[in-house]
Amino acid sequence: MTELEKIEYTKSFIDKLANGINPLDGTPVPDGELLNNVRISRCMFYVSDILRQVIENGGVKPQKKEKKAPFEITSEQLERFEYSDRPIALSEISGRLKALIDSEKMKTLSYNDLANWLIDIGALEEYENSEGKNKKRPTEMGESLGISEEKRSGMYGDYIVVVYNREAQQFVIDNLSSVIALKNK
Repeated sequence: MTELEKIEYTKSFIDKLANGINPLDGTPVPDGELLNNVRISRCMFYVSDILRQVIENGGVKPQKKEKKAPFEITSEQLERFEYSDRPIALSEISGRLKALIDSEKMKTLSYNDLANWLIDIGALEEYENSEGKNKKRPTEMGESLGISEEKRSGMYGDYIVVVYNREAQQFVIDNLSSVIALKNK
């Protein structure tokens, strides 16, 4: 029996134990037995999942993920940024930036990173809406840059989204070094 087969065999025993089945004869474990304790069962499911990962990885323990490098982007990569002639949300700008880098190895710039910078420079402001939720909206400066609000309809009714016209998109891209500096602060 190979090492991988031994692990698969062991996993089958653990799965049965986790489900309250005696792995030796296939009969249910009687109520009140230690193996039917919820905490013991959860531990067995946890061990089973680890063994599943080992099996899927060819019989070796999966390696821990490497830490991602800080976000950086070259001017060549930025030249490939796809500007939109129609106003788009900041999350869309973030997504388009993510598409330009290797996000498996590098951290990305999130919506929050971009929004925090825009708040920091005074282009956006935070406020509490009528439902008590924190929202963002453009300031007078933000509006002059091409940031506006748009009413949209969705599954749960109408809502307001902050959008960025082509000039505002260009402004964000032109100032990415400032965004990155604030993120790394």
